[in-house]
Amino acid sequence: MDVGVYMFPDEYAMRIDELARAAEERGFECLLVPEHTHIPASRKSPAPFGGEVPSYYWSSVDPFVGLAMAAAVTTRIRIGTGICLVVERSPIITAKAVASLDFLSGGRFIFGIGGGWNAEAMANHGTLFVDRYKVLRERVLAMKEIWTADSAEYHGELVDFDPIWSRPKPVQRPHPPILLAGESAKVRQRVVDYCDGWLPRAKASPDIASGIADLRARAAASGRDPRSINVTVFGAKGDAAVLDAYRAAGADRVVIGLPAAGRETILPLLDGYAPLISL
Repeated sequence: MDVGVYMFPDEYAMRIDELARAAEERGFECLLVPEHTHIPASRKSPAPFGGEVPSYYWSSVDPFVGLAMAAAVTTRIRIGTGICLVVERSPIITAKAVASLDFLSGGRFIFGIGGGWNAEAMANHGTLFVDRYKVLRERVLAMKEIWTADSAEYHGELVDFDPIWSRPKPVQRPHPPILLAGESAKVRQRVVDYCDGWLPRAKASPDIASGIADLRARAAASGRDPRSINVTVFGAKGDAAVLDAYRAAGADRVVIGLPAAGRETILPLLDGYAPLISL
C-alpha cells in the first residue's frame, strides 16, 4: 500500500515546491492538493464536517500552478489534485491543464475529482447544485475524448463541442487515473461507470472495508475487473494501526493530511510519518 500526503498550500503555509521536495526525499508516494477558487461570503452552504470554513479554503494557490512548481523540483513523487472541482471548470481548459501537467511531469499526475459541497460557489461558476453530478459526468467523458482522440468532439446535454485539436496528450495512457471522491453507494457506482478509482475521505468513512467490498461487487456486476479500480483513502490518520486496517481492507493508497502550516511544523510531521511508508 502506498503512502502519500496532502495539504492546503495557502499563502501562509510551507511553499508547495519545498513540501514536494521534502516529501520526495522521505519516500512518500504522492502529494495531493485541494482546490477552491473562492469561498462565497454568504456562508449559506454549511461547512464540511461542521464549524466555520477555515481561511485556507480561500487562500490556497491554484492547484495546477502549485503542482507545476512541485513537479519542476522533483523527479519521482506523484503529484495530484485532491480534489479538483470539475463542476467549476471548463472541460476543455481543464483537459489542457491535466494533459500539460502530466506531460511536463513525465506521467506523474493523479486526477482526484469531486462533486463539491458549496452550492453558492458552483452557482458563481454557472453550475446548479442539483446538476453537479450530471455536469461532472459529462465533463469527465468530454475530457477523456480530448485526451485520447486526435480530433475530439463531444455532444451531450450540458457539454457540447464539434471536433477540436488539443495537444499535448497525457504521458499516461489512456489518461491520468481519475479518482472520484465521496462515500455513498451512488459515488461508488459512478466510479465503476466512468472513473479509475475511489477516493473516500477517512473522516467520513468509518467502514472502508464494506465500501471496498461494495465497490468490487459493483465492478464485477458491470463487467469491470475489480482489480482495475484503485482505492485511495484520503485524509488518513498517520497511525500504524489505522494504516494496517486500511491495508487489510484492500486499500491501494492512503493519503495523510498535513496542516496548512510552516516548515517548522511540517518537516517534523513528515519525519514522524516517514516510517509508516515501509510498514
